[in-house]
Amino acid sequence: MYLKTLIILVSLVSCSTNYKLAKLGKNQTRKEHEAVGSKYMITTPGKHASLAGKKMFEKGGNIVDAATAITFVLSVERPQSTGIGGGGFLLQKSADKIKAWDFREKAPLRSHSKIFLDKKGNEIKNKSRDGIFAAGVPGLVAGILEIHQKEGALPLKDVIAPAIDLAENGFTVYPELAFALEVREKVLFSYPSTRKIFFKSGNVLKEGDRLIQKDLANTLRSIAVFGRDGFYRGQVARQIINENKKWNGLISQKDLDLYNVKQRTPITGEYKGYKIISMPPPSSGGIHIIQILNILEKFDLKSWGIQNPKTIHYTASAMQQAFADRAKHLGDADFVHVPVYGLTSKGYAEEVRSKLTDKARSKEDVYPGKFSKKEADHTTHFTIMDDKGNVISSTQTVNGFFGSGLVVSGAGFFLNNEMDDFSTKPGAINLFGAVGGSKNLVEPEKRPLSSMSPSIVMKDGEVVMALGTPNGTRILTCVAQTILNYIEHKLPLYDSVMALRYHHQWHPDKIWIEEGFPEKTLADLKTRGHQFKEGGIWCKVQAIARENSKLIGVSDARGRGIAVGE
Repeated sequence: MYLKTLIILVSLVSCSTNYKLAKLGKNQTRKEHEAVGSKYMITTPGKHASLAGKKMFEKGGNIVDAATAITFVLSVERPQSTGIGGGGFLLQKSADKIKAWDFREKAPLRSHSKIFLDKKGNEIKNKSRDGIFAAGVPGLVAGILEIHQKEGALPLKDVIAPAIDLAENGFTVYPELAFALEVREKVLFSYPSTRKIFFKSGNVLKEGDRLIQKDLANTLRSIAVFGRDGFYRGQVARQIINENKKWNGLISQKDLDLYNVKQRTPITGEYKGYKIISMPPPSSGGIHIIQILNILEKFDLKSWGIQNPKTIHYTASAMQQAFADRAKHLGDADFVHVPVYGLTSKGYAEEVRSKLTDKARSKEDVYPGKFSKKEADHTTHFTIMDDKGNVISSTQTVNGFFGSGLVVSGAGFFLNNEMDDFSTKPGAINLFGAVGGSKNLVEPEKRPLSSMSPSIVMKDGEVVMALGTPNGTRILTCVAQTILNYIEHKLPLYDSVMALRYHHQWHPDKIWIEEGFPEKTLADLKTRGHQFKEGGIWCKVQAIARENSKLIGVSDARGRGIAVGE
């Protein structure tokens, strides 16, 4: 009897500890991606951004000053991922409350639900992805400045100074930037304003070249002096409008004047005694992270093991259901009814769980839930935490690599291509393969559906971890897996972030599998009826955990970011 018990215990331990991590990239070391501190911790996807945040703390600034500096530096350092021509979400915990800030882009006033269709009702190829019609009204500058104006401690000029310096003096093109430039080279080359900055002697910049953005530096100076009016009015506004007139675009001065930042009520849920807090619509992330966790809560994932085929099967099945519901029910809650309570309820999770078996379901067998109306992407992310209990978790984006591909002449920044995050028509597929529904059709001043999921995990009133990531529809599944890795499987934070990942989004009907899973695991999943697409998941999680009096920071080593703290 003793021997039998011992064998069972050994088996359980091996299940929970036998897992594979993603490989470190070229010239990467674990040391720069992991840090320990007690006063503050910063994780961002950019070296210059992390150091700018650290500089704000050293100057006597607070967590909001650090977040503001990081935002503007990332707009310079990662033009393929974010920028002042884009938007985003920010989740903020202070001593007394949690705020969800929405500065997502908005559809221009002259837009409409059939803007990306021809006279026969067919999609016009790439109209929602490339060029002027792809751009929504930018919100990032308005959002970050409003937060800083209300809660920052340092003067705005001091906070934006690192970004101006980086744009003016430049930096060396790193591998991920070079890759994105190569992917979008054809579109970027088609615009003279873009060629001026990102090409040299007719060739797109390569790894090792120097990227200097003097026009962007001048735009940042305008913002530093005039605040919101330095972007939404005056010379920069005229440059945005002139670019739209040049290409017969839609954004007008009235659009810029009407842009408003929203404070929304965060989405909350519970998982085995932990409180999960995340973004509400127009982000789908918070709802579906909680939905996925609810479905999995009654399964014994820990004893099965983090990368056991059974764990992967049921987790992928929960993801599959979430994306079926996303296509049917999600949109901008200012315009359409979103059944938040129903989708995040334990009762609905039980209903879904009762339909799951050891075999995969085809997408035709996965139906969105039915709820009463009466109820109780190439992106970037950073996370900051301090010793006073303050937390900021923010995801920001221009959507696809370099957004629309179009730089505003003389202003030096890309316009986003967030209009592609709307449904061009019900059932259409966006850049990230997500199915669009009628609730996400284009309407003037509507905000497109997103997967951005800045999140905070708490227990007994104390913050346990904060995290988020870029990468389109994969954002919410990467965040959900990282949370599970840390609080369910009890992995160290570094391993929680670096463990191999997988993703299912209902359509297409297959699991994306990060390279490195054992063949026997894949073989087991095939016997359950799963199909695969092996390759990069591309999430780059930025996570911080509070362990006793220590702050542990991890910047995903799949990227080039660093963790810094004191």
